[in-house]
Amino acid sequence: MNNLTRAAARLLTGSTYALLGYDAWRTPGVRVDLAAPTLAAIRRHLPIPHEDERLVRGNAAVQTIAGTALALGILPRPAAMALIGSLIPTTVAGHAFWASTDPVAKKMQTVQFVKNMAMIGGLIFAAADRG
Repeated sequence: MNNLTRAAARLLTGSTYALLGYDAWRTPGVRVDLAAPTLAAIRRHLPIPHEDERLVRGNAAVQTIAGTALALGILPRPAAMALIGSLIPTTVAGHAFWASTDPVAKKMQTVQFVKNMAMIGGLIFAAADRG
């Protein structure tokens, strides 16, 4: 893969996380409510803080910073790894299709879950890239 292709891929991928992460940090809103059941389940096994909004904003900050770094080609492999680590809890907490009883909501959450899995796959490529 040539350097121009790498730069374009990093810019397109990273900028998505930078923009969406910034929006989530600025206005966490419903994301806090979506994350609450998953965070409560995690707390039964791990000592994480009880401030759900702070956790959501922290995750959003990781996405903003790592997304910007990836987009600019600054430490792209660690940035991609940070995004993977951030996207896993986002996907589980935000798109828990298995917990939905409404067929329309379940379908929408399934699509978002699968989309996020594809995004994680792209980040794995970025993390593995040696160029």
